[in-house]
Amino acid sequence: MAGGYDDRDGHIWMDGKMVPWRDANVHIMTHAMHYASSVFEGERAYNGKIFKSREHSERLCRSAEMIDFKVPYTVDELEAAKAEVLAASGLQDAYIRAIAFRGAGEDMGVASARNPVRVAIAAWEWGAYYGDAKMKGAKLDISKWKRPSPETIPSHAKAAGLYMICTMSKHAAEAKGCSDAMMFDYRGYVAEATGANIFFVKDGEVHTPDPDCFLNGITRQTVIGMLRERGIVVHERHIMPEELEGFEQCWLTGTAAEVTPVGQIGDYKFEVGALTRDIAQSYEKLVRA
Repeated sequence: MAGGYDDRDGHIWMDGKMVPWRDANVHIMTHAMHYASSVFEGERAYNGKIFKSREHSERLCRSAEMIDFKVPYTVDELEAAKAEVLAASGLQDAYIRAIAFRGAGEDMGVASARNPVRVAIAAWEWGAYYGDAKMKGAKLDISKWKRPSPETIPSHAKAAGLYMICTMSKHAAEAKGCSDAMMFDYRGYVAEATGANIFFVKDGEVHTPDPDCFLNGITRQTVIGMLRERGIVVHERHIMPEELEGFEQCWLTGTAAEVTPVGQIGDYKFEVGALTRDIAQSYEKLVRA
């Protein structure tokens, strides 16, 4: 599928019906465009099946509630819609984007309780998020932006507005020849990459930041389960910046990122070691099982 994301063949599910891709439009006065009143999910289908689809649908609904609106479809209805979209796409391996947002209505200001909530679901072909980094290890910048305190934002919602500093961080990283950026949190602890959770290895044990102010990713939870099934100790804890020097391996997890090795963060370098390769390969087998 080539061309801009607004100029493609196919269909997108919008508000209960399939719409030709190029006609899946919203009005310029859509509230979400002005005030980021939007939540979304990124999902992948493998061999015609969406991995942990229901968990994603459930999280979409929870995220909406966290930013004070209700998705006007049940989880079962969302599941049926995603299946319809995937079938219409003709793809076996695909990326699925579900989005719920406050549309155009009687309100155009900060408050928007009278505006309808709209939902759309699209699917398209999308390869490795970090390109060849899955083989040699991604290079990460260190962002100047920090993940905010949960007292300032609904940090556990997958909400569009929370990604503004991620976009800026990734643009700055790419300008330096990096694939992505690692972010600290408001306290100075290691947090995550711009759209993926992060893991480190030291002396055969795994360390990953406690997701107390950022999204506890579904892929993150899956990988922690895989590690513990292998008897590998996993420490979910606050990680200080100075600890980066002592870690031996590093990887990122996310629906788009899947399991991607990291070779460098700033001046800190990591090997793409046996545990990293094993988890990446095992995850690939799991999602295609």
